Amino acid sequence: VQLQASGGGLVQAGGSLRLACVASGRTFNRYGMGWFRQAPGKEREFVAAIIWSGASTYYSDSVKGRFTISRDNAKNTLYLQMNSLRPEDTAVYYCAQNRDGSSSLYPPDYNYWGQGTQVTVSS
Repeated sequence: VQLQASGGGLVQAGGSLRLACVASGRTFNRYGMGWFRQAPGKEREFVAAIIWSGASTYYSDSVKGRFTISRDNAKNTLYLQMNSLRPEDTAVYYCAQNRDGSSSLYPPDYNYWGQGTQVTVSS
């Protein structure tokens, strides 16, 4: 399985970015997906997750109302729309694929990870 994340960059506070993660190697629509992030000197943290069908989504309190996770199973692609970005959102963002069709807040429940894409929000 390969997960290729893209869409990161430098943006001013209050701006928006859309991350994408293209999956290959196994049937995409059977597995839950998630976004995590890791800032320098900090542990990897949960951002958002979505079940196999896209019918249910979950967010960390820090991004709820600002970020939206979605998926296009026909395109084997996961998205993260990030609005109202803040400097504290600066991190490397990783997409991950769950071991089954559910979603999870916990990194050990994900067995495949993308390479990460840097998001930097300036104040």
